[in-house]
Amino acid sequence: MDAKMLPVDLQISKQMQRPLAAQWHAHVNAVDTSAQMEDWLTNRDSLTARLVARCQQFRVQRLSQQKAVCLQDEYAAIGLPRAMKVHEREVFLRCDGVAMVYGHTIVPLSATANEWPLFHALGEKSLGSTLFKDPLVRRSQLFYARLRQSHPLIRRIVARQPELTDVHSMLARRSLFWRKGGCLQVTEVFLPGVEGLRIIEKL
Repeated sequence: MDAKMLPVDLQISKQMQRPLAAQWHAHVNAVDTSAQMEDWLTNRDSLTARLVARCQQFRVQRLSQQKAVCLQDEYAAIGLPRAMKVHEREVFLRCDGVAMVYGHTIVPLSATANEWPLFHALGEKSLGSTLFKDPLVRRSQLFYARLRQSHPLIRRIVARQPELTDVHSMLARRSLFWRKGGCLQVTEVFLPGVEGLRIIEKL
């Protein structure tokens, strides 16, 4: 039977049963995207710098920075045995006032100030620009996913950007950053407006 023909309560039940963990892939072809979005996903340069070049006013809006339980598809990558508390940071990267990227960073509670000395003092500064300027930082390979509406990060985005309620999925990438033996994981979810950005000349 087609899902649309099911009673409403059964449709809701099936939606709630969808896995909350995304499938992350080592190759971008697995997420089936356009050439332009493939460039956004695979480019290893500073995402902050790329956004700055495509708007008159760039802003990092910090949404939260706290201790929180990491997601089911996050803990293994940073060496934790199960989903447990981590340092978590959430931001929107805004171009001319419009949210273009949602950034989600987690750091194990065992991380020291020596490993990530500036993390807790970032405020609304860009984490990306800090990482790319530090010669001690090493980055892992990129992994890619298409996050559906049931994924916790998409639910968080939509809660803050209700106009995205009808967007069925969003493209995301994540990678690990290493410094002095400590790691942090950055997940970047690309909101629909990114694809329309173009490099602009600035006065």
